[in-house]
Amino acid sequence: MKYLEFEEELKEIDLAISILQGDLETDSEQTHALEHQKNGLLKIIYQNLTPWQITQVARHESRPGFVDYRDNMFSDFLEIHGDRLFGDDGAIITGWATLNKEKYMVIGQEKGSDIETRLKRNFGMPNPEGYRKALRAARLAEKFKKPILTFVDTPGAFPGLGAEERGQGEAIAKNIMEFFGIKTPIVTVVIGEGGSGGALGIAVADKVAVLEYSIYSVISPESCASILWHDSSRSQQAAEALKYTSSYLKKFGVVDHIIEEPIGGAHRNHEEMRHTLSNYLTDTTTKLRKKSIPELLKERYDRFRQLGYHTNS
Repeated sequence: MKYLEFEEELKEIDLAISILQGDLETDSEQTHALEHQKNGLLKIIYQNLTPWQITQVARHESRPGFVDYRDNMFSDFLEIHGDRLFGDDGAIITGWATLNKEKYMVIGQEKGSDIETRLKRNFGMPNPEGYRKALRAARLAEKFKKPILTFVDTPGAFPGLGAEERGQGEAIAKNIMEFFGIKTPIVTVVIGEGGSGGALGIAVADKVAVLEYSIYSVISPESCASILWHDSSRSQQAAEALKYTSSYLKKFGVVDHIIEEPIGGAHRNHEEMRHTLSNYLTDTTTKLRKKSIPELLKERYDRFRQLGYHTNS
């Protein structure tokens, strides 16, 4: 477990617990007492996180990514490769999958978990072919009348020369436009970091949820600080100003639901996080299936049209 800078006390308690667990003569009550102390401290720490600290949690290297959910929450995954125009983008994974005996089309952004997979996944920054692959998958789901689940976890779309030459902006814009008209229920969950158009390219949905310690913003705090103050070291100040944490996102109507994470964040209990997320996805898609397609499309359009609406009072 990698400990964040505000978790030093937890590191000491975990070390003490591991020492006690290695001593066969130790009274288990001592271990239980330390576990209780640790849980209490976790609650206190995680109830008082700053936006910058939440950003660190959202980016934690042990936080479950899309591949973790794909492999351990879904079954019968059948991957769809390529956009039939240029190639197959590793930063976006798509395919058919089963969740609680129901078939879905799943589309997820994946950052990777080690240097090899991070390079393969381009650190979660999709190229145009990734967005076109996602749109191809969405149209396939529409054809077979199956709901779509999208998982957002990206610092932003890849800004490289090749991506721009292949139409990065056009690919994202087209996805945003086309997803409004996809005639099947769509549910999006921000599972880590949701960065700008890179996230929105697969996040036009009937319901948008965010994990408790995830972030969703028009720009990363580092880039924001560089633009506003020409100083990326002021990222913490930018994080405060952007108001991109789950409580603000819900307050402003950017997301519809905050999905509670295990004590101490999703990276501390993958299994519990998968169980909670699975229940949310099943319940939400069940409700959306009861709506007619014209009603679904109208509400989807209206939902996004209302974002940022302001009246003087």
